[in-house]
Amino acid sequence: MGIIGWIVLGLIAGAIAKAILPGRQGGGLIITLILGVVGALLGGFIGSAIFGIGLEEFWSIQTWIVAILGAILVLVIYGFVTGRSRKA
Repeated sequence: MGIIGWIVLGLIAGAIAKAILPGRQGGGLIITLILGVVGALLGGFIGSAIFGIGLEEFWSIQTWIVAILGAILVLVIYGFVTGRSRKA
C-alpha cells in the first residue's frame, strides 16, 4: 500500500476511532486525524509482529480492523498523557 493509502486509511481510522470512544477527548479533529494515522501505523506494526496481520491491502477487512484498533489505542494513550477526562 502506498503512502497516500496509509494516510487516507489513517485519517478514516482516526475518525472511526473518535466515534467509537465515548466522551470528549481533547485536541480537536486535526489532532485526532493525525493520531489516527499514527495509530494505523502502530496497529499495522503490532498486528504484523504479534499475529502476522498487517496493513497489506487497502480494501482488506483485516487492514481496517487493525488500523482502527491501533487508532483507538493511540487515542486512549493520548487521553491519558494529556490528562483529559473521558466523561461526557
